Amino acid sequence: MKNILYLLLFVSQVFFAQSGFEKGNSLYKSGKYEQAIDAYNSELSAKKQSAELYFNLANCYYKLNKVAPAIYNYEKALVLNPNDKDIVNNLRFAQKRTVDEIKVVPKVGFAKLLRDFTGNFHYNTWAWISVVFAVLFLGCFLGYYFSALALNKRLFFFGMFVMLVFVIISISSAAFEKSHFKNEKPAIVFAEMAEVKNEPQNKGTNVVVLHEGTKVYVNEKVDNWKKIQLTDGTEGWIDSDAIREVK
Repeated sequence: MKNILYLLLFVSQVFFAQSGFEKGNSLYKSGKYEQAIDAYNSELSAKKQSAELYFNLANCYYKLNKVAPAIYNYEKALVLNPNDKDIVNNLRFAQKRTVDEIKVVPKVGFAKLLRDFTGNFHYNTWAWISVVFAVLFLGCFLGYYFSALALNKRLFFFGMFVMLVFVIISISSAAFEKSHFKNEKPAIVFAEMAEVKNEPQNKGTNVVVLHEGTKVYVNEKVDNWKKIQLTDGTEGWIDSDAIREVK
């Protein structure tokens, strides 16, 4: 009896989660963006997250010309689905509405080459790639173990060596990407205008003034101040209430 009750409870939760999401979609299609935002936020309040939910929520804010919330939710969607082209394209459109034009200083050297390579896939994808190569390694090992011909044994042994190298590369890439994901702390400026200081106090000298929608990266926190870095390498301290971290 308990199992049946648990099953009914689970089914009802799934039903209401779907109906709430669909309600937001229906309101969005009707042009009722404010109501759609409320519907989507109710889903988030119930700790139901998905790239589609954040994407639709961002679209609502974009339609209402609310730049910072739109960019913030597109970024949240990308965290869950980094390879989605629709999210990337819509994010670019939203970023065109920002006031600040921060240049991106390209990285150079080995660090750039390493990041360009590992950044091709999410760390979960790299993990699955390593599993595939591990299976291929096992196949080569079995072929080597059971093969009677010397030539076949050499080929399978060479295959084992190649697959082992690929396994090591893919596992290392997965570990590097996961470390990068954890250490990188992007944030979006929500204040209409925010002063970035050279030290964590109001008396500090202004380094730059940022506006809503600008993306920054958080390095550390002191009291109610956060040290941020811009894509052009500029660093400074900003009031914690002026930004919202993506993850």
